[in-house]
Amino acid sequence: MAFEVKDIDESRAPLLDHLIELRTRLVRCVIALMLAFGVCLYFADPILAFLVQPLKDAFPDGEGQLIFTKLPELFFVDLKVGLFAGFMVSFPIIANQLWAFVAPGLYAREKKAFLPFLLATPILFIGGASLAYFVVMPTAFRWFLGFGGDAGGLTVEALPAAGEYLNLVMQFILAFGLTFLLPVLLMLLHRAGIVTRAQLAGARRYVIVGVVALAAIVTPPDPGSQIILALPLLLLFEGSLILMRFQESAVARDAAADAASDDNTAEAEPEASID
Repeated sequence: MAFEVKDIDESRAPLLDHLIELRTRLVRCVIALMLAFGVCLYFADPILAFLVQPLKDAFPDGEGQLIFTKLPELFFVDLKVGLFAGFMVSFPIIANQLWAFVAPGLYAREKKAFLPFLLATPILFIGGASLAYFVVMPTAFRWFLGFGGDAGGLTVEALPAAGEYLNLVMQFILAFGLTFLLPVLLMLLHRAGIVTRAQLAGARRYVIVGVVALAAIVTPPDPGSQIILALPLLLLFEGSLILMRFQESAVARDAAADAASDDNTAEAEPEASID
């Protein structure tokens, strides 16, 4: 049989179409990020004032301040604030573009299976970020400021730099927001058949150690914030095990429905052939 170049050309066309679509989606994501960055950069001062509020509340009235030790520091702080807030604002558009690229390759049942994960991801991230902002950061900042006082007749007081403070705030928000996505990761692994509920339940003691170690790594070195992060993660892990039980029941029902549909199709085929 002769070799036909036509088959190779035909196989290339869909790949090129996918690459062109991927480029279009990525360009839209970049445009959305740049537009959000520009808007958030314009409102960098109010956004920074919002991020500074936990530190202001931790200081005694009228004593809190932020300093900068390098001339361009505040300029880069504004850029970081604009980029950080711009990514948060544009993330729904970015996620929508990525989903629009992946969705055509999924069956309807697979789309329905992934929909709860898509809805849970921003909710869990916002929940973790809110816990960091409203609970963890005020507690941690008061604990840090408690080390001030007198040392050898000298006054020891906190003079936080704007750039270092912003890095700390972003670390808190991203650490808590991303770690709160643990149930989504576990449910996806379970849905793909990579792990089972029995395996995770049997490894509970190792998970507890891992969660405590993760909390110690991603949070600043104060015990309060580590405990506040570790406890919700353990509760989310136990909640994931409960959701996996319902997911297993749903998968079993779908498998039974598919088997019944296949049986009905097999029974109908001989009758059609007799006619």
